[in-house]
Amino acid sequence: MQEFLQEESEIIEDLEIEMIDLDKGDSDSGKEEKNREEASKEEPFDLVKEILSLLGTMAIAAVTVFLLKEFVIINAYIPSGSMEYTIYPGDRIIGNRLAYLSEEPKRGDIVIFKYPDDETQLFVKRVIGLPGEQVRIEDAKIYIGEEQIALEEYYLKEEWTVANGPYTFEIPEGSYLVLGDNRNNSRDARYWENTYVEADEILGEAVFRYWPFDSIGMLK
Repeated sequence: MQEFLQEESEIIEDLEIEMIDLDKGDSDSGKEEKNREEASKEEPFDLVKEILSLLGTMAIAAVTVFLLKEFVIINAYIPSGSMEYTIYPGDRIIGNRLAYLSEEPKRGDIVIFKYPDDETQLFVKRVIGLPGEQVRIEDAKIYIGEEQIALEEYYLKEEWTVANGPYTFEIPEGSYLVLGDNRNNSRDARYWENTYVEADEILGEAVFRYWPFDSIGMLK
């Protein structure tokens, strides 16, 4: 009899445990359902808020592009063949406005600058003469100062036969002499009324061609 009572007691205890577990399960289930209901509630669509957010993003993008174009890069389109074979008509290039913040243009640099005879136009040429130098052109050869050895110009398109000298340029301080690589078809310092490009007319160094895609690369 005692054994029977003990077994009954154990059964009752087991039932109580199961009942407690079931109650706990019901409670957890209720919480989960409540959480799902709360998570499923979405904020009502606010058209004005969405438009303002979009306008804000567009404004930030526009300001970023403006700052890049005004202070970091120059986007230039090449309309003529005056710099062939380095740059071709129809090419699109990028210039670096920061190139000359800490140093001066060097001989051989390709620069983007305001055309001295009409500063509303931008030109692209190569730096040949530096401030204070004398540059002579004789029989299609360029001589710097008293040098008797001609400047090596690997970048010329072809044999230079048009307007190939004699010329003598006395470059003022703070100015540069620039010529096109395609000397036979380049309107450059040899023809300009204002022969030299002043330092503050130079906007940056032409450094990269991004169009056409098959010619992407650095300029030199």
